[in-house]
Amino acid sequence: MNQSSLLAEFGEPITRVENALQALREGRGVLLLDDEDRENEGDIIYSVEHLTNAQMALMIRECSGIVCLCLTDDQANQLDLPPMVVDNNSANQTAFTVTIEAKVGVTTGVSAADRVTTIKTAANPTAKPTDLARPGHVFPLRARKGGVLARRGHTEGTVDLMQMAGLQPAGVLCEVTNPDGTMAKAPEIVAFGKLHNMPVLTIEDMVMYRNEFDLKLA
Repeated sequence: MNQSSLLAEFGEPITRVENALQALREGRGVLLLDDEDRENEGDIIYSVEHLTNAQMALMIRECSGIVCLCLTDDQANQLDLPPMVVDNNSANQTAFTVTIEAKVGVTTGVSAADRVTTIKTAANPTAKPTDLARPGHVFPLRARKGGVLARRGHTEGTVDLMQMAGLQPAGVLCEVTNPDGTMAKAPEIVAFGKLHNMPVLTIEDMVMYRNEFDLKLA
């Protein structure tokens, strides 16, 4: 069964996007699936603005454990975050920067509370490069300008969703995994969404929504 059939119970594409935006405004998480011919995987996404320790703990417990902070190009530049490698030859050109840790307010940096502290420190509009230690336990991702219209990735989807919801343009994501350690695909993501009361949407939904309403985002 394809994504469209599986997600039909969550409404039409425009409705799915609007439900996700409302959930984010309310401080809840959403589940975002990329294209079936890409990774065909789902990520939990939370806004940095409303992120709680309990939400971080759920991501660490239910997902891959690689918690990423999605930032705009301008935010990453403000923090002086260089690429993790000079020559990015990964299949999907995921724009990892060097990893980070807050310099103040953390212990080992790996607990849920410490990761939230690091994320909120980095995403603060007045944050400076000197507020962060490198390396650390949080993985920043630099979103491509143009968002999902330029790159159909979870990074761009996360930043686009925050801007569309009227929130601070920074979000966190983590890839959902099954109990046996394999990656959760669309059927498992739908079941996870029902269990945790999280709206499910796709990158394609977001592309359609942006084109429908001619949304110009940073």
